Amino acid sequence: MATILLVDDEKVARTVYGDYLTAAGHTVTCVGSVAEARAALALHPVDLVVTDLILPTGDGMEVLHHTRERYPGVEVVVITALDKVDPAVRAIKSGAAEYLVKPVKPEALNHAVHRALMTRALLAENAALKRHLSLVEAGQRLLTTLDRARLGQTASAAFRQLSGSEGVLLWSRGADTVRLEASDGVSAEVLRHLVVRYDAELPDLPARPFDAPWPEGPGRVLGFPVGDAGRHRGWALLVTLDALTDPLREAAEYLARHLSLAWEHLERFARVEDLAYLDDLTRLYNARYLDEALERELHGKGPFSLLFLDLDHFKSVNDTHGHLVGSKLLVEAARVVKSCTRDQDVVARWGGDEYVVLLRETDSGGALKVAERIRRTVESHSFLAREGYGLGVTVCIGVASHPEHGVDRRTLLDLADRAMYRGKRTSRNVVYVAAASGEEVVKRSGAA
Repeated sequence: MATILLVDDEKVARTVYGDYLTAAGHTVTCVGSVAEARAALALHPVDLVVTDLILPTGDGMEVLHHTRERYPGVEVVVITALDKVDPAVRAIKSGAAEYLVKPVKPEALNHAVHRALMTRALLAENAALKRHLSLVEAGQRLLTTLDRARLGQTASAAFRQLSGSEGVLLWSRGADTVRLEASDGVSAEVLRHLVVRYDAELPDLPARPFDAPWPEGPGRVLGFPVGDAGRHRGWALLVTLDALTDPLREAAEYLARHLSLAWEHLERFARVEDLAYLDDLTRLYNARYLDEALERELHGKGPFSLLFLDLDHFKSVNDTHGHLVGSKLLVEAARVVKSCTRDQDVVARWGGDEYVVLLRETDSGGALKVAERIRRTVESHSFLAREGYGLGVTVCIGVASHPEHGVDRRTLLDLADRAMYRGKRTSRNVVYVAAASGEEVVKRSGAA
């Protein structure tokens, strides 16, 4: 049964129609004017409004418009003594569910109320289905996004749209810190303040929903954990001027669960990507990753250089001490070479005892200095000293730079490789730089 507001300025009509509806099992509130109808609607939620068309200081059309604008989902049945077509058409076009002409029999009124309530229920069900479909689609978008920045933008927009909140902030949680992943509807100035505020507070908050005053103005902050207590990954903070409703909670918790799964997918994807791009033995990047890094550099505007490295007489290490010792030496050599480069550079194992270093934003002069630093460091290093071997190793290095020596990946790798083999064919323990003509020219050497 329903809660109904009956609006009619005639006391007899209010009594008769009120009794009809009460006898049918509905809860009825009766008022006699537009002002009383507005006050009653604001005071208590109703399922249906039944209004006379002619009222003092206003009319039923005003009640109809006010109800449709302020209380979506509340249906309106219009009753009038005017047996004319125009008012009926105007009322139906304005959103009235039914139009009845007085005198109204109980059966006709009950039938009209029943149809209006059925329409309301069907519309509410349709809206719920649309909301659920939107949530499912948003969840699928989150789960199929494998870029972390884009995931944050997609998730924050979905939270704001589907929860109806004024603003959204998404925070991820580390071991003892939090990081703002994305925001939507929050100004940059407020963000700066909140980053400082919540960076200190959020790590200590429990992994359960919370409700707190919004520190930057009216409204509330509704916090929803992303993940659970066993795997708490962060929070979704929703800034809202309204109280927490079931649809808002449902949407926020659904999206929070999917965001947690999406973050987990990102972590798994990163681990798989690492396996695809890392050398199993040295944990340096492999040739596949180097190819992709080179393609990105070739689309840039700045210079870069390649160093092609090969350990001298490595085969003798395997022959003398065995392949296990040789493998350990390759791992240690990788660490030594990487220690001579910057974080922005790419150090890759090309294969066997060969390594390639991509020096970003570095011309041939700068590359030559890095190559010589690597050569000297390798020469002076005592390899596998902890294992009791203390092996001495040297390296040949070939240098090629973009755009000085070549403008495509294959040419640069080939020139650097040929420059390195020039050293292998001569003194070893040496650095050669490729010439633009393709002839290697020795620039610096550690050998006599």
